[in-house]
Amino acid sequence: MSESINGVRILRPRFQKALILEEPDPSLDGYLESMGIEAQRLPLELTQKREEVLRILREGQHDLLYKRSRFEVDEEVLTASANLAAIMLCCIGDDSVDKKACAQHGILVTNDPVSNGRSVVELVMGEMICLARRIFEADRDGGRHLWTKGSTGRFELMDKNLVIIGLGNIGKQVGRVADDFGMNVYFYDVNEVAREVGQALGWKACTSLSEAFQVADVVTVHVSAEDPLGRSNRRMFEYEHFTQFAANRPEKSPRIFINAARGFLYDPDDLKRAIDEGHIERAAVDVFPEEPGSAEDPWVNPYAEQQGVVTTPHIGAATEEAQPRIAKHVAVTTRMFNDTGAVRDCVFAPGQIIGVDADQAKTILTVVHSDQRGTKKAVDDAIYEAGLNNLESSHRDFPDYGFAYDVNAIDRPMNREQLRKLVATATELTGDSHAIRAVRQIPVPKG
Repeated sequence: MSESINGVRILRPRFQKALILEEPDPSLDGYLESMGIEAQRLPLELTQKREEVLRILREGQHDLLYKRSRFEVDEEVLTASANLAAIMLCCIGDDSVDKKACAQHGILVTNDPVSNGRSVVELVMGEMICLARRIFEADRDGGRHLWTKGSTGRFELMDKNLVIIGLGNIGKQVGRVADDFGMNVYFYDVNEVAREVGQALGWKACTSLSEAFQVADVVTVHVSAEDPLGRSNRRMFEYEHFTQFAANRPEKSPRIFINAARGFLYDPDDLKRAIDEGHIERAAVDVFPEEPGSAEDPWVNPYAEQQGVVTTPHIGAATEEAQPRIAKHVAVTTRMFNDTGAVRDCVFAPGQIIGVDADQAKTILTVVHSDQRGTKKAVDDAIYEAGLNNLESSHRDFPDYGFAYDVNAIDRPMNREQLRKLVATATELTGDSHAIRAVRQIPVPKG
């Protein structure tokens, strides 16, 4: 069981055990074991038995939990292991994790926002070509011995307007490939930095979703579960948006809609209605409002009887190349966190690394704490009053979640009494007995 001081978890200096769910690439196990971390991988059928996963967590008291996008991490999961330091997502999406509960327990959450990008981009571009040239229909007709040669409703991508909704890592890659196809790239993103990047790349920014649909021959969606302000993107598209598709384009427009982002961004009935009424000609959907946990689970495809919609079973990142890349990327993230407390790809602070140069330090002190005024002072005062030198520190507040992560390079470790005083001082300054949530001291090897 984890050590604690006045209810504050004192995490292990080096991580010892990891629980792996949902079958990320097997190479992950070897990477972890090379770091001295015991990797316990559960078969997929066991992952779907939630009570069994909770039992294993309680008995194993794992330090790290690795998963993909299906298994729900909530309060019950987070409290099953007192040693739990982080949820390590082997995917981009983080909507299967209760991030507010993680913040309350001082548990960090990381993902991999880069490794599956190329796979998703190639799926999207492949679908774009196949829909524009009616290849799926030609294949289906050929299977019925029909010769449907003809140019009607078949289009080149060159000179067509592509609108990318969500200009993150994948959206930008789609834009670059579309440039090479000679498409006119437009985008819609509420993030100011993303807009600046898109415009610097020579693409045209849309000021609203309505404008985005009106100027589009093709729309492809690459948004996260939440917008930059933490608001859900659920139902961000309404039927009215679909009715405006290609309103400012010539009558002969391919009017293609592709969603490889999130299944809950719109009501499937709205998309089907828009297709039935001719506002959208064809669509490709890789994500759904409800998805099964495995091939054995029952599932109802909302587009099963819909002409004009091609569906794939959430295979955007499912390639032989992407999955090993994800395992390697997540393993490097783990090594940084294990060795020096440094955090990258933290879903609370995308695109940033929180950490220090450990070369001169004897110990790395990490503290997950409340973002209330006084908590950071309590950490700094405790280091000073212990007579320690703070050689370098890195600190980041996450105000949307009410917590902060603090990393300090110090010249020797704090003893238990000094840690107790840190906790007591933070409680006194803030009036919150839960101001300090987790503490870890990592010895820095020399030579």
